[in-house]
Amino acid sequence: MRTVLPGTEFPLGATPTAGGTNFAVASAAEGVLLCLFDSQGAETQIPLGERDGGVWHGFVPGIGPGQAYGYRVTGPYDPRRGLRCNPAKLLLDPYARAIEGEVRFEPEVYGYAIDDPDAPSTLDSAGHVPRSLVVDPSFDWTDRPRPRHSYADTVIYEVHVKGFTAAHPSVPEPLQGTYAGLGHDSALAHLVDLGVTTIELLPVHHYVPESFLFDRGLTNYWGYNTIGFFAPHAGYSAAVRAGRPGGQVGEFQTMVDSLHAAGLEVILDVVFNHTAEGNHLGPTLCHRGLDNPAYYRLDPTDLRYYWDTTGVGNSLNVSDPITLQLIMDSLRYWITQMGVDGFRFDLAPTLARQEGRFDPVAAFFDLVSQDPVVSRAKLIAEPWDVGQTDSYDLGRFPPLWREWNGRYRDLIRDFWRSQGGSLGEFASRFSGSSDLYSGAGRRPTASVNFITVHDGFTLADLVSYNTKHNEANGEANRDGTNDNRSWNCGVEGPSTDPGIVDLRTRQRRAFLTTLLLSFGVPMLLGGDELGRTQQGNNNAYCQDNAITWFDWASADKQLINFTKDLIALRQAHPVFRRRRFLAGVEATELRWYTPAGTQMTPTQWGDPGARSVAIYLDGAGDPDRAADGSLLTDDDFLLLINAWWEPLDFLVPSIRADQTWHLEIDTYGRSSVPIRNESTAGDRITVQPRSIVVLRGNPSPASLPTDAGVR
Repeated sequence: MRTVLPGTEFPLGATPTAGGTNFAVASAAEGVLLCLFDSQGAETQIPLGERDGGVWHGFVPGIGPGQAYGYRVTGPYDPRRGLRCNPAKLLLDPYARAIEGEVRFEPEVYGYAIDDPDAPSTLDSAGHVPRSLVVDPSFDWTDRPRPRHSYADTVIYEVHVKGFTAAHPSVPEPLQGTYAGLGHDSALAHLVDLGVTTIELLPVHHYVPESFLFDRGLTNYWGYNTIGFFAPHAGYSAAVRAGRPGGQVGEFQTMVDSLHAAGLEVILDVVFNHTAEGNHLGPTLCHRGLDNPAYYRLDPTDLRYYWDTTGVGNSLNVSDPITLQLIMDSLRYWITQMGVDGFRFDLAPTLARQEGRFDPVAAFFDLVSQDPVVSRAKLIAEPWDVGQTDSYDLGRFPPLWREWNGRYRDLIRDFWRSQGGSLGEFASRFSGSSDLYSGAGRRPTASVNFITVHDGFTLADLVSYNTKHNEANGEANRDGTNDNRSWNCGVEGPSTDPGIVDLRTRQRRAFLTTLLLSFGVPMLLGGDELGRTQQGNNNAYCQDNAITWFDWASADKQLINFTKDLIALRQAHPVFRRRRFLAGVEATELRWYTPAGTQMTPTQWGDPGARSVAIYLDGAGDPDRAADGSLLTDDDFLLLINAWWEPLDFLVPSIRADQTWHLEIDTYGRSSVPIRNESTAGDRITVQPRSIVVLRGNPSPASLPTDAGVR
């Protein structure tokens, strides 16, 4: 029998020291057993006799990193009161820094008797569930400042840890699809050469695939089914593959250190809206068994059931201090111990539903804004959840937050498939969506602009499919959205017709140019620059295979170079990275012209047939300031945008006397009517169908501002 000393209630989790390990877990149970497992799987149970408030704790001498453990709790099993304690179930530590093993979905993993969900199961789950590991998270970080890119200078690249390098020919096979693979020089070289600043990783918290996916021979590839909010997912670790349990922690830290050395920030996509335990018929793995009412929102009319605003069975209870502490401790841990630079919050409105409705001044937002560590990180919300009257909360988050702009995505997709009546909103979305974000002192960078993300079509598929093709998911193509706003350019799926291929290429270039020159924070779906396809699957969450992995062998090198040049253009010219909204009659730095070279009128904005506009950006008038106070003066730019399916002549407007315009980009590519490299006011420029021409003009010295006259 092992000795257990009183220990301390803080910090939660397993904390190793020179003499042993302190264990502390929050639970409303009547008793808690710490369960230690040796290398053969033999279990030793140690009662934790100390309880301070709701935290059970004890110090076990001689226990150090690598020790596998879990908890069992005693107390009432009464689903009608929302209580689900069951000592037959081995539970993960909610604060486990690493997790070992998989879930075997057999009757043992369920807290209830299979023939009676209101009765407790007597089957022992220890042989069917993962175990927590004691880990020393200390790491010898490289002594260099973290990269800190302002939002205005940020270009986000959303990517899956495994998919990025699973088939990368220059990454050693043992490292492919792992944290070490993402940190490999060959992977870093692509990211650095592309010019992105910030990597947003799909979920890396330890997750558990749903049981129905196992039945179909599939898995949860995206990872939006978290069970360990402090633990890097073991499946992405080369160290774990090589037989070193717990090695995922140091490997993740090494990856982050390598990304930082390359000048890249790291943002995690985090899922604090639900857990992998599912609804009332899901497995008992962790939170449900420790304190079901504290961790989950229960249906007040029947506490056996969960209040689900996530679409996956349960929602975390952000009105309970235990859950709020878990979320804040996790965020702080990933910043301070694991080195990350920010977070994208999945289904973020769920975190602000203390009383059921979305509340912009909810306790979670208050805690974040007051936290000296978390408040300084990049914070990005997915501003919608599921099934509530206020589930779409775009533009309603506090000023500290940035938001995925779903309206930007929808409008830009409609515009480039030539939907009528979209020109006015196109202007709003291009110029930073002031209608959504200008209140409460927010900036254009409140808008995270995107055309495609993991959830939906890739860019190649957006211009190749009219409808989804999700048959491989095993749900008879019923899953995934039907609102794709896509256009297949005349043929559904792959085509060898040169005209179709060229049109699709032009469409992709028009999308990318719009995205990377719009005001706000651009986010690129990883692989779009390669021409990555998912064969029309717009819900590839369960496809851990060639459907989702990057096909480096077939990468479109011309598209890669085009994307790289676009990012470089954005980064070289602050006129595309405005920190303030340009709106109102005095905002002459942003003007809109008709193809005839005259300024747009309200009637022309309202014309449902209008699909073309010229955008003038003044790089010298009223510029922003850099961090050192210097003026961010720039060249002028003129964007000629034609979403018609026919060529259209634009007259270069008369803006400044003797101004010369130089051709920077023509997304159409080769044309029978080539554009001259230089143009002046009154020149006629033929802009080809569904394309953008970008012209650069040097400002005259007389137009440059003096320091005293600039805000």
